[in-house]
Amino acid sequence: MLRIYVDAATKGNPGPSGGGMVVTGEGIHEQLHFPLGECSNHEAEFRMLILAIEWLIEHHYTQTTILLHSDSKIVVQTIEKKYTGNSDFQPYLKKFQELEQQFTLLIIQWIPENKNKGADNLAKQALQKVMK
Repeated sequence: MLRIYVDAATKGNPGPSGGGMVVTGEGIHEQLHFPLGECSNHEAEFRMLILAIEWLIEHHYTQTTILLHSDSKIVVQTIEKKYTGNSDFQPYLKKFQELEQQFTLLIIQWIPENKNKGADNLAKQALQKVMK
């Protein structure tokens, strides 16, 4: 089983954004950060989620049980309900649903911000690099 922690940071809303991801499991501990472009804070959270899932696919973790943690209630609720009324979020939901099919078991879970400090710090690092 792998635990993935994702978070995003945005300067302004919308504005430049960065994302962070911590991957932990038996024999693996990765800390990654990514530029996410110009977007709203919620879109940045969705972009980071999709990026994390694409990273897992690229690194051949689709047959591993994945427990994905996010502190974004909007992202987690959208995924759990399989619905969003927000037209900006619909492409992200659709992309998640397409990618999710490649996994044996992918569970997304909301966690409070104070349990997501590693991904938060990485997201802030990515944002700082984008702002330079």
